[in-house]
Amino acid sequence: MSLDQVNAFYEVLMSDQAIYEQYHQKCCVKGLFGIWDWDKTKIVHFASTLGYTFTEHDLDEAWFGGDPGISDSSLNLSEYQRYMV
Repeated sequence: MSLDQVNAFYEVLMSDQAIYEQYHQKCCVKGLFGIWDWDKTKIVHFASTLGYTFTEHDLDEAWFGGDPGISDSSLNLSEYQRYMV
């Protein structure tokens, strides 16, 4: 299931600092007023380079769909904010 792939991808991001730094560098752009813009197309592509297969729709579902299969820690990137400076 694709949502399982999204969940697994975010679990790896949360557990491996080096991969998270690559993810942040390749998939995020600092926009106006210091707001970080995440590019879903780039996220899906980056995940595919690590062997995960899901679509932008799957990513939207994971982020905004309220699926109980996603743990709170999977979407809580706040502990990595120090890398977003």
